[in-house]
Amino acid sequence: MQLHDLKPAAGAHRKSRRIGRGTGSGRGKTSGRGQKGQNARSEGFRLGFEGGQMPLAQRLPKLRGFTNINRREFAVVNLGKLNRFEAGTEVNPELLKEVGLVRKTLGGVKILAAGELKVALKVSAHRISAGAQEQIEKLGGSIELIGPQTADKIPRRHKAAKAKPEPEERAPKGKAKAAKPEAATRPAGDATTEVADVVAADEVVATAEAAPEGGKTETAADAEAADEADPGADPGRAESSPEE
Repeated sequence: MQLHDLKPAAGAHRKSRRIGRGTGSGRGKTSGRGQKGQNARSEGFRLGFEGGQMPLAQRLPKLRGFTNINRREFAVVNLGKLNRFEAGTEVNPELLKEVGLVRKTLGGVKILAAGELKVALKVSAHRISAGAQEQIEKLGGSIELIGPQTADKIPRRHKAAKAKPEPEERAPKGKAKAAKPEAATRPAGDATTEVADVVAADEVVATAEAAPEGGKTETAADAEAADEADPGADPGRAESSPEE
């Protein structure tokens, strides 16, 4: 027997060494950590520490991609493998699992059009491709879909899109042009009427400025009549009394 072969008796309990209890405890001062350095600190090399670079546990989530929790996986069976059954056999997921074509039904059984079917069968499955359905019906077989046939993905709830106005109802692009006055909409041959309107408006404005306050306004026709009666008189100036 050697010294290193000695072991405590069965059921014996040895007190654990208390660290950091002074220099007389046998593990004093540095408490077995040595002189300075990273391992001498309270934190030291923690689990997963990689010298300051981004730890592996934090890098992996960025690389693993997205996992759809609502994904539904199907057990796939090729149409050509159904030739082992006799004509008129009812093929369902239980039968496929019994003969070993399907190990686990998972979220359902799907029939694909790989291969060529030569017998007429009554197929029951959760999903079936268009090509496989065409071959089965062509041979006189039947198809029965099991379970709900809704989309696997959960529809997103989008806000109701605002109805766009029809092209004729849309406002013209750019600044809206100002409406033209009525005179501009007259035909090109009616220029004399426009000139007459302008001359009449000027005469009315001039008469209103020349009229005394509180007095009657004198029109252009009255002024012409006064000139014919007294050519030397000035219609624009009132006669002054001799007393003034």
